[in-house]
Amino acid sequence: MLQPVVRRTWAPRGQTPILRQWDRRDRLSTISAITVAPHRRRYGLYWAQYAHNIRSGEVLHFLQGLRRQLPKGFTLIWDRGQPHRAKLVKNWLERRRRIVVESLPSYAPDLNPVEAVWSHTKHCDLANYAPDSIQDLEQSFLSSMVRTRGQRHLLSVFFKAAGLKV
Repeated sequence: MLQPVVRRTWAPRGQTPILRQWDRRDRLSTISAITVAPHRRRYGLYWAQYAHNIRSGEVLHFLQGLRRQLPKGFTLIWDRGQPHRAKLVKNWLERRRRIVVESLPSYAPDLNPVEAVWSHTKHCDLANYAPDSIQDLEQSFLSSMVRTRGQRHLLSVFFKAAGLKV
């Protein structure tokens, strides 16, 4: 949604910052993954964004792209979101021997390192940001994700904070 995440900020005395925004129904949905090369401890960040809610087709397309980037296989650790449990996605994953699926417990965002990416993006990079259009939001989101992807130490912190072992 295009509603800003309001955070406390500094301003000159007597000049309260005002975020001018109105109720809008535009949407930007994103799917992402943090990757870890277990032997070299290299972290990566992949994502895809859509102008609608993510459904099983988008999840499948994202997984196919990940498989092209990581042809030797990978372990997929994800929550139990509805698109992840869809028959289309389950059938595709069952036919891929090099992809191991581990599900996180329900309602455990603190165990999901990708949730830390979203929190960082919303509450740090895009805090108090009130975009004029969905295109402005897409551009700012893309800039934030590119910056985050370049900070591999930050990705390692997100992963370690979740308590997951490589």
